[in-house]
Amino acid sequence: MPKIQRALISVSDKKGIVEFASALHKLGIEIISTGGTHSLLTANKIPAKQISEITGFPEILDGRVKTLHPVVHAGLLAVLDNPLHRKQLEEHHITPIDLVVVNLYPFEETIAKPNVHLEEAIENIDIGGPTMLRSAAKNYKFTAVIVNHARYQPFLEELQQRHGNVSEETCFDLAKEVFLHTSYYDTKIAEYLTQTASSEQVLPQTFSIALKKNQDLRYGENPHQAAALYGTFDQVLKKLHGKELSFNNIIDANAAVHLVDEFKEPTVVIVKHTNPCGVGSASTLEEAYHKAFATDTKAPYGGIIAVNKPLDLKAAEAMNKIFTEIILAPEFEPGVLDFLMKKKDRRLVQITGKKSVKEWDIRSVPGGLLVQTKDCARLQAQEVKVVTQRQPSDDEMKAMLFAWKVVKHVKSNAIVYCGKDRTLAVGAGQMSRVDSSKIAVWKSKESSLSLEGSVVASDAYFPFADGLLEAVSAGATAVIQPGGSIRDDEVIKAANENNIAMIFTGIRHFKH
Repeated sequence: MPKIQRALISVSDKKGIVEFASALHKLGIEIISTGGTHSLLTANKIPAKQISEITGFPEILDGRVKTLHPVVHAGLLAVLDNPLHRKQLEEHHITPIDLVVVNLYPFEETIAKPNVHLEEAIENIDIGGPTMLRSAAKNYKFTAVIVNHARYQPFLEELQQRHGNVSEETCFDLAKEVFLHTSYYDTKIAEYLTQTASSEQVLPQTFSIALKKNQDLRYGENPHQAAALYGTFDQVLKKLHGKELSFNNIIDANAAVHLVDEFKEPTVVIVKHTNPCGVGSASTLEEAYHKAFATDTKAPYGGIIAVNKPLDLKAAEAMNKIFTEIILAPEFEPGVLDFLMKKKDRRLVQITGKKSVKEWDIRSVPGGLLVQTKDCARLQAQEVKVVTQRQPSDDEMKAMLFAWKVVKHVKSNAIVYCGKDRTLAVGAGQMSRVDSSKIAVWKSKESSLSLEGSVVASDAYFPFADGLLEAVSAGATAVIQPGGSIRDDEVIKAANENNIAMIFTGIRHFKH
């Protein structure tokens, strides 16, 4: 590109701009600037022209209009090896602008503030800045453009090495960064306005998502797969100790946190490969952990443990007896972190509770994305329908509501046997619901837990009576399921014949 002789600087984030502009001035580059940037530069004795001196038009409408002018954009967009463009610049007395340094109004930072008003958010939507950035980036062969202050020093070094010039490769790289930046900026505005327009979780006609890379991961599910983490995950789940979280760690931690969030009483969840292998509730986390662990004493090795109350030392000591990949808690009581940090490879993660306003469940498919709202449905005792002759006892009702919270987070087909405050057996992810029940029964025998007097939850309806009869033969006395099968009458009849209490929820929890 031609030698850089003229730069337009207009930045909201002024980090490093004085030093950068000073270096440009020493290289003999003319500087044009706006508003607060101009005041800062001149206060630091860096000569700079006001944008109004170039356009011949004052800033108006409280600064909403200052750079939206043909003199500015013709100076940015002119193809300088095009004779017609050169001729038109001369006819209109327009001088090319060779470098644009712009960053945008802090829209994302503004909407992150608590109780921000729509009017304040609107005023922090930059118009002139993105327009200049896009003009300069489009014309990258003749106009360099910087949107990131981390680029200042490398740009100066190249400028000095090339005697006032930069390569086309550098300008192309800077242009790509601009379009990624403005795309992200516009998407955040669209997200905010969409959420503000309606409190309902409605899927938008155009689905846009913009997330900044948080970190590269060593690999994905397997070592031959590349992976990275995007967004603000580390603000929701903050690692306090241990190795970096892997792709699989993050998936499992997400599953554990969503399940433990279902419970108000002190609860411990143990997860392996996204499925719960034990859940327990009690007056203390130590007791809750022992209940969860007893469900399956083999699978928790190398698993994920999540709790919903501050983790105390007694519970931590119980957990410390086996190797776990991650322990997650909203807080760690004094001395607990020091105790748990003795195992250097174990990750300790704090659940901060900071979640996005609207969470989506997103999966990639060939040619696009599948998007759905999160399964946030919760069930109260008064919402269920007893469909059998026998009414459930109070303990059975408590156990069924407990089981229903768990089965929601188990891969389909899912069958979960429970007592009123603990899981007893979990059957996950089988092609047949009967097979899931058989696996759960087998797991209970492995752990020496009796299913006599237990309740069973099914994530979807029993299509035949055989699934219910499998639960009956295992010792279950009550069943919670969605209902809705064309053979519901057959299943209800089988329950009545076996003196089983059964309730329908009217909702299912498929988890693929």
